[in-house]
Amino acid sequence: MDAQEHYFTADPASADQRRALTVPIAGAPMTVETAPGVFCPERLDLGTSVLLRSVPDPPQHGHLLDLGCGWGPISLTLASLSPEATVWGVDVNRRALDLLARNAARHGLDNVRAAEPGAVPEDVSFAAIWSNPPIRVGKAALHEMLLQWLPRLAPGGTASLVVQKNLGADSLHAWLGGTLGSSFSTARLASAKGFRVLTVHRHLTPPVEGA
Repeated sequence: MDAQEHYFTADPASADQRRALTVPIAGAPMTVETAPGVFCPERLDLGTSVLLRSVPDPPQHGHLLDLGCGWGPISLTLASLSPEATVWGVDVNRRALDLLARNAARHGLDNVRAAEPGAVPEDVSFAAIWSNPPIRVGKAALHEMLLQWLPRLAPGGTASLVVQKNLGADSLHAWLGGTLGSSFSTARLASAKGFRVLTVHRHLTPPVEGA
């Protein structure tokens, strides 16, 4: 398989060989289904693990977004911690979406919606966004994706993004701070194992000029 196939391909060409994997989700072991052609099918990847250890618990209500969901560790965590919220797991990879849907159903997490980007209703805003974004798509494509989704944070909502330091975490931090405007603030929440966890918060009210 092309090492980057999962980032660009809606229908991966690699054999769809399903396997069971047991990983820690929301503090408990969970057996899930993975397959080649999606991001990190053989384990819970380190960046996602750093993110899940660093972020506070998600809001209990509203819409929550896992951007670039893969087989679903972030979506499954959000759904387990916030059973009354609606969790959107978004990916361009249809195999990943099928895996997420199957994994959620297997564990009775009926608040998960596995969706291609265009299938999320335009009027949905998010109380929280958690993401291990696809850095290797390239800077232009990554910026385009973030500018599509981060403005959909609801007022008071926060996005948490994990990015490897040597793949541009600090430059992304600077870009976010200089691009999103005064209604948003960007900060570094944590740094561990060569990864940064960045947060983007949307203020409840726009800041007052000159205050």
